[in-house]
Amino acid sequence: MSTSRRFWAVALAALVGCAPYDAHRPVEANIGVPDFASAQVPPPPGVNPDGCWVRDTAPAELETVTRQTEVSAAQTGIDGAVLSPGRFRTETAQVILRERQEMIFETPCPDAMTPQLIETLQRALQARGVFRGDITGVLDVPTQLAVRRYQTGHGLPSGLLSIQTARRLGLLATPRDQL
Repeated sequence: MSTSRRFWAVALAALVGCAPYDAHRPVEANIGVPDFASAQVPPPPGVNPDGCWVRDTAPAELETVTRQTEVSAAQTGIDGAVLSPGRFRTETAQVILRERQEMIFETPCPDAMTPQLIETLQRALQARGVFRGDITGVLDVPTQLAVRRYQTGHGLPSGLLSIQTARRLGLLATPRDQL
């Protein structure tokens, strides 16, 4: 087989398993966003029984740590010249920063999630720099990912809108007893 044919065979084999790369697609787009209807649960005991509650799971947060460990030291001559370089071993480990956790929290009820409220939500998230999509009034995946980005910064890693976030963004009135 000629060198040219070998080159093209290797290049073709390398491309066969490649998926298209979109530099503009955020990595978090691969994170699943739960469906609101399937996430609804009955209210936990001792809370507002008239409210709507959802269950979501926050994924574990991992960090990959890489270290270089010296296996053998470099050998140097009397004049300081390196006779043989040192040898190192690379060790990689994953460290759990936060365990996977199940969350149950209050959310605006489905009848409150009107297209007008969702448009206002999209504008509020856009003003805070976490939503870059079109204002559609539809609770689509880009909107849910923006909700997740915003809420994660406030300690709730979920794409489902919490009642606290809706109030913080000015979408719902805050009861006087919570002021």
